[in-house]
Amino acid sequence: MDNPRKRTGKQVGLAALNLLFVLLILFGAQSLMRGRISNTAGLAILSLLVFAAYLVGYRFIEGRRPPELVGLTSLKEFFGGIVLGVGLFSVIAILWLLRVYQLLGRGTTAGLGAGALTALFAATVEETLIRAFLFRIVQMVGGTWTAILISSAFFGAAHAFNPGATVTSSVAIALEAGVLLAAAYVFTANLWFPIGLHAGWNFSEGSLYGLSVSGFTAKNALTQGTLRGPAILTGAAFGPEASIVAVVLCFSAAILLLWRAAKDGRIQPPPWSRVNSSTSPPAAVTEVSVQPQP
Repeated sequence: MDNPRKRTGKQVGLAALNLLFVLLILFGAQSLMRGRISNTAGLAILSLLVFAAYLVGYRFIEGRRPPELVGLTSLKEFFGGIVLGVGLFSVIAILWLLRVYQLLGRGTTAGLGAGALTALFAATVEETLIRAFLFRIVQMVGGTWTAILISSAFFGAAHAFNPGATVTSSVAIALEAGVLLAAAYVFTANLWFPIGLHAGWNFSEGSLYGLSVSGFTAKNALTQGTLRGPAILTGAAFGPEASIVAVVLCFSAAILLLWRAAKDGRIQPPPWSRVNSSTSPPAAVTEVSVQPQP
């Protein structure tokens, strides 16, 4: 007889081994490239290596194809994520109406290509590590809600060492980006959607509006603008991602995605809950259809 706990334990162990393999590739490549090539080129190489190592590890360590990357709708979901990410940065329009954001003038189109690639490479690395590994592993152990909580907290803490970061900015990132990107992953059970969403947001924030992206100052943006006002609205040195306006807007979008995911049966309960329900007398429970593990 198949033992669900034993099967889950094996899957978690293989996924953790795959993560270790990817991290070894990542840190090894970083040490070899440090100081030898530009930041953009280095980020491009790292993103390709991390993604390739993830695919290789999934195939030869975990022994299966990654379900979050397959399907004919992947390209559609990727571009849908980009559109949503750019659209959500309409937060800048709200800040403009509040007279917090001031447009200073036109910038340049020279850096748009590099900005788009940088946003894409950074999103690929972060989403592969946080959603495809951390979220997936925690979800297998503790269910979807636990995975959202832990991955979001980790995502916020990972930005705590960025320029201009504070406790407030880390909490904002956890609630705003961590929960939203986790919700995007749960909603589609696909890695392309959160990658596109992540890249679209960063590109819009930095390359279109010339504002700080998680504390890092943007260069060669399409427009030039500035934020002036209380830190709760501007996000201070960290940038608009720490603004209460961005937190409320993105967290609301995350709640909507999670509501839709729950309605579609994509929320996975903890393994012990599934075991208990499967061993209960049939007359005492209602039959539940459990979504397959992504």
